Amino acid sequence: MIETHQNSSRVLGVIPARLASTRLPRKVLRQIAGRPMLAWVVEAARACPQLDNLIVATDSDEVADLCRQNNWPVQITSPDLPSGSDRVHAVAQLYPADIYVNIQGDEPLLRAEHLTALLRPFNQPHVDVTTLKVRCTEANIHNPNAVKVVTAADGRALYFSRATIPYDRDAAGATYWKHIGLYAYRKAALDRFPTLPTSTLETTERLEQLRFLENGLSLYVEPTDFDTIGVDTEADLQHVEALLLAATASSAATPTHAKKLSS
Repeated sequence: MIETHQNSSRVLGVIPARLASTRLPRKVLRQIAGRPMLAWVVEAARACPQLDNLIVATDSDEVADLCRQNNWPVQITSPDLPSGSDRVHAVAQLYPADIYVNIQGDEPLLRAEHLTALLRPFNQPHVDVTTLKVRCTEANIHNPNAVKVVTAADGRALYFSRATIPYDRDAAGATYWKHIGLYAYRKAALDRFPTLPTSTLETTERLEQLRFLENGLSLYVEPTDFDTIGVDTEADLQHVEALLLAATASSAATPTHAKKLSS
């Protein structure tokens, strides 16, 4: 029998934190600037005033132990769940909320401003799923690991791709946007996700958000000024650590001045 937690939230943040990552094993527990990666993510999420509650969703007793040691709410989920969205959906069956925020556990450059932007479009009743975009750096325009997104005039996503989109045929100076893999869902939209068949485009691009588009569900993409680096490799981890150490040193020197982290 599934035990449902009755304390309802309007907005619940969920941090999927799978330990058995393929390219960088145990990455959510790896030390970055003296702290586990997951600690950076939890701290940033807790700083967002729009979140009513926050929970870590993991398949690992070791991650759960870290959460309990730090008094972070945690829920054990099945190791067989295929994606972060599926892990958030599993938590949604136990914890009632109106909106669920999928906060990647490998985004140590997360800021509260990301989550505030992600939740902004829900002021409009027709918005069911949101995500983020940031201006693409020159280095990332042709980088297949930096997912690009193009949107309609109202912010609705038209397509996500690892390819360079749009194609600037006449070299007119196209604007490129990098997708940031944070999502928020109304409960009904989140409940639909695992019922949708894995789509051809999703399989081809290896991008789970294309399942929504290919099945006729709209994603609304909010811009942000702050880039992130999803940590997938040892090089990513070292890059992020250097940025966080520099930001920490800068904040210590000028504590009242907010600084942007840039990749």
